[in-house]
Amino acid sequence: MCSQNSTDKRPSREEAEDAVRTLLRWAGDDPDREGLRGTPDRVVRSYGEFFAGYEQDPAEILRRTFEETDGYDEMVVLRDIRVESYCEHHMVPIIGVAHVAYLPRRRVVGISKLARVVEVYAKRLQIQEKMTAQVANTIQEELDPLGVAVVIDANHQCMSTRGIHKTGVSMVTSRMLGAFRDDPITRREFFAMIGR
Repeated sequence: MCSQNSTDKRPSREEAEDAVRTLLRWAGDDPDREGLRGTPDRVVRSYGEFFAGYEQDPAEILRRTFEETDGYDEMVVLRDIRVESYCEHHMVPIIGVAHVAYLPRRRVVGISKLARVVEVYAKRLQIQEKMTAQVANTIQEELDPLGVAVVIDANHQCMSTRGIHKTGVSMVTSRMLGAFRDDPITRREFFAMIGR
């Protein structure tokens, strides 16, 4: 859900489009020229997709679980979940993959739900460290498993397209909870399963 104070008023679509026109003028171009006339509308629609995570509750996604597992108690791992997020400092893309695992205690969740939790947090202005912790913490709180592991490996365009201009560099963050933090064998098994 959107985390605005009750005193904050979300700008209208028209105000958002006007802001894009202002940025186009600031960049030195004419928002009324043919190629840019539809740009404010397109940018606002794009932002609606890029930041859709503010309108979703990741905990709600994990509420529907299954207890009929025939005693399954091994690791559940979802690898290579594509991550498309935006740096909260420069509003440029963070692109990579997430690997998510948990050790069920009593119940499991549909695997698409794990990918959706990653997606919800990715579709907000982010730093990768916070996103990694948010995904792991939410799964731990909602599923109450024996442990959770999350690894995100991503390229940050705030580093490759501006500033230091270093390409081909990825950042890896991890959050280990429960058995993944306490048991080195469990942690090693997870890293082997994700190819690390």
